[in-house]
Amino acid sequence: MIYTVTLNPSIDYVVHLKEFKRGITNRTTAESYNIGGKGINVSCILSELGVRSTAWGFVAGFTGDAIEKGLSDKRITTDFIHLEKGLSRINIKVMTDCESEINCQGPDISDEAFEQLLQKTDAIQEGDTIVLAGSIPDSLGTDAYVRILERLKGRQVRVVVDATRRLLTSCLKFKPFLIKPNRQELSQLFIKDIRTEHDVVECASELKKMGARNVIVSLGGDGAVLIDETGKVHKAGVLKGKIRNTVGAGDSMVAGFLAGYEQSGDYEKALMIGTACGNATAFSPGLAVKEEIVDALRRLCEEYPSGATSA
Repeated sequence: MIYTVTLNPSIDYVVHLKEFKRGITNRTTAESYNIGGKGINVSCILSELGVRSTAWGFVAGFTGDAIEKGLSDKRITTDFIHLEKGLSRINIKVMTDCESEINCQGPDISDEAFEQLLQKTDAIQEGDTIVLAGSIPDSLGTDAYVRILERLKGRQVRVVVDATRRLLTSCLKFKPFLIKPNRQELSQLFIKDIRTEHDVVECASELKKMGARNVIVSLGGDGAVLIDETGKVHKAGVLKGKIRNTVGAGDSMVAGFLAGYEQSGDYEKALMIGTACGNATAFSPGLAVKEEIVDALRRLCEEYPSGATSA
């Protein structure tokens, strides 16, 4: 079983405008909403790939009810902790000639509520996977992921961490199965401008030395690089097309990689499926659906007949 943890899920309200002008009433040309949060995005893509997962996290108020119902409608299993006060957040994504976001704070999470989440992790069994994705709400300490991983110590559980800066590096001592920084996040971690593939491999190798078993670095239009647990370097290309949405593309790659690895046990195949999922979401108005993923994988196989390549 794969468990995804989203500490601060949201409803992402997406509004499209021809242009945004300050100080006046702006009219949308279209709008939509999605159930958001990095771990939830992973669960959604896994569902499209036919892989079961259980989404954990915290919800509150009528927006929390909407999040739970939205995932249930997609046949995604949830086991959220219901908070008595506050509202699950609504984030606003403004789409004009560029993407802008307004991310809200969400409800406070008490120590007692977090302890309930820790108790849920006792159900995780050997061979299961847990995905810790996204930022930690201000009401929780920055050691929230560390506390979860301390609870899992000694069990043969695959751990995936998709987070930034100190939040990521503090988890490396637990030897996570997979981490997935992008180029910008890698630059922030090592305080250097990441320009070349050599730079990417050098920094990703350093993260492996710090404890990560597998490191995927997503490079936007330049594809992705994976250094697997044997030290082998794999490269994946990218499809050409109009980018419609970058929100959730990285989460889609994580989901595709996990699904591909569970099905094949092969890192190159897993990277190829992860790349297809990331591309499919980038070319979609929201998270990709099965048909879009299948089409992206077909196109990748046509453009890159050898699949993900080893360096």
